[in-house]
Amino acid sequence: MTAPKLPAWAPVCLLMIASVGCQTADSPATTKVEQEKAGPTGWLSELIRELEQEDVANPPAKVYRYTYKGQEVYYLTSRCCDIPSKVYDTDGNLLCEPEGGITGQGDGRCTDFLDARTDETLIWEDKRE
Repeated sequence: MTAPKLPAWAPVCLLMIASVGCQTADSPATTKVEQEKAGPTGWLSELIRELEQEDVANPPAKVYRYTYKGQEVYYLTSRCCDIPSKVYDTDGNLLCEPEGGITGQGDGRCTDFLDARTDETLIWEDKRE
């Protein structure tokens, strides 16, 4: 009886698991600065994974981080025609849709977003063709 063949990615996963296990209390996996730069990884990573599973939009989807009304927010650009852009808080709650939709004016809940947003940082963009 022969041993089952491991997938090509298995050694990489094992190495990653082993390296995480070797972390000490004095050397956390990420620093606080790195965590702040990364932003809310759970819901945002899931959103990006979902976007990557969809067909490429025209224009391609992008996610930006901004400061809006004193809070950090994440902006998913409008991807086409009637599809509205979306603004999320750091917990992934939808705050508003500032543009797009049938009227092109969004949902009316943050009509000043495009003018009032500051501190733009591109978080992700779909580079598929």
